[in-house]
Amino acid sequence: MNRRDFNKLMLMAGIVGSTGIPLGIRRAAGQSRGGTLDVIIQPEPPVLVAAINQQAPTLTVAGKIYQSLLKFDFDQSPRPALAKSWEMSDDGLTYTFHLEEAVKWHDGTPFTAEDVVFSTTKILPETHARARGNFARCESITAADAHTVVFKLKEPFGPFLQCFEMSSCPIMPKHLYEGTDYRNNPHNAKPIGTGPWKFAEWERGSHIRLVRNDEYYKPGQPYLDEIIYRIVPDAASRALALENGTVDLTQWGDVEMFDVPRLKQLPHVEFTTKGYEFYAPLLWLEFNNRIKPMDDKRFRQAVMHAIDKDFLVRKVLFGLARPATGPMSKATKFYDPKVKIYDFNPAKAIALLDEMGLKPGADGKRAKITYLVPPYGEVWMRFAEYIRQALSKVGIEVVLEAIDVAGWATRVGNWDFEVSAPWLYQFGDPALGVSRTYVSSNIRKGVLFSNTSGYSNPKVDELFAEAAVAVDPAKRQALYSEVQRLLVEEVPVGWLVELDFPTMYDKRFHDLVVSAIGVNDDFDQAWFEG
Repeated sequence: MNRRDFNKLMLMAGIVGSTGIPLGIRRAAGQSRGGTLDVIIQPEPPVLVAAINQQAPTLTVAGKIYQSLLKFDFDQSPRPALAKSWEMSDDGLTYTFHLEEAVKWHDGTPFTAEDVVFSTTKILPETHARARGNFARCESITAADAHTVVFKLKEPFGPFLQCFEMSSCPIMPKHLYEGTDYRNNPHNAKPIGTGPWKFAEWERGSHIRLVRNDEYYKPGQPYLDEIIYRIVPDAASRALALENGTVDLTQWGDVEMFDVPRLKQLPHVEFTTKGYEFYAPLLWLEFNNRIKPMDDKRFRQAVMHAIDKDFLVRKVLFGLARPATGPMSKATKFYDPKVKIYDFNPAKAIALLDEMGLKPGADGKRAKITYLVPPYGEVWMRFAEYIRQALSKVGIEVVLEAIDVAGWATRVGNWDFEVSAPWLYQFGDPALGVSRTYVSSNIRKGVLFSNTSGYSNPKVDELFAEAAVAVDPAKRQALYSEVQRLLVEEVPVGWLVELDFPTMYDKRFHDLVVSAIGVNDDFDQAWFEG
């Protein structure tokens, strides 16, 4: 089904598209099996393998195919997934996971502890920036038997269990990836996981279809027949699809934020911002600290004073955000509000630029930078346009450059940018989701969501390292407070807002958002009330 056919279909809900996949079909009652969940995914993921790519669209779809050892409740406490139980030694150095024994990969191969060892010692350390740092803390990772894995740490690490959420540690099939070029493995095109949903087809530009895994280890689950992710580049068409019932679920930024106030009032639509607690997404201006004038902290400070965060929250993000104060979200452990605040003050911005020697030319311009716009919808272009307008008032010319998802990931990961505006997840603890952006050991070219800004400060490295292994929460707080104050002074990136993403879905569907990772979870409990 091409995009033209799909847009026509949304105006005539219920007609079968040219692919033969009907929309609007509903079956089943209660939690009996049956039903199709139609979902928007925007933008189209570059790949569906969470070990290879950690961008938001990839994780949303991959979360149905791949699993990790644990899941997390809304309060971020762990509960079983591929691991049915676990224990920690008294000294906090040894974690033993007992795995589910009836799990199979989608090709029928039994899942074993060797898959966990391979994933955490081989593929993830090479392809996943955050997992590399997490599992580098291990002295050894071994399979005690076919269904028991033992992780021995070099020193205590309080948030270790949180390393086993799906996007942080997707378990990969050893028998298909061992000894291969991970990024070019042919199974990347047809992913094989252990999850409740099997990959069926991907028609580029149209849809991704997942079907029920009839050999899923939980008896009777999943309940639905299939999940179809619809790729609809046009923002107005996505909103219309939810409005007329052509699709059942939108998440993250699928619906532009300016449409949310109207759509959430629809009688058939349920609205929630739950399910993002584990991620606590924080959006910032990513400065390439290697390039002038971004290499001078006074320039970065000037940019912070030139931007009105309250305006961004009210007028661009329609209240689905809060102004950020620094590198940690208010929803993250050890957040400290007592940091330097960059108030909206263009006069201060101009004074800092003058101090740098960036005097205005005859055209009033002091500097020129290129802003690589994240390709996640119209709201992010509006966001970029506001940044361009705000900085122009202090003499900084901003050139906006649009790009596709894969291109954006490649450019930022390879440091081929001047300024961009990503949002990164915090994963409940600064040792997991915050430090990775600022420690010099994570400056790794080609790896997205690492320290792509190139910021390096030995004191910051030291504070993050010490805080990660401290046992006393008060000591951790003191260390993290110090590092927050230091970072806010140096502004390696320009923190702007803490995001609240909207999830909207047809009220006839139940148990879609049941954990702290919400729509990225596996949907093995989701059911349709006919």
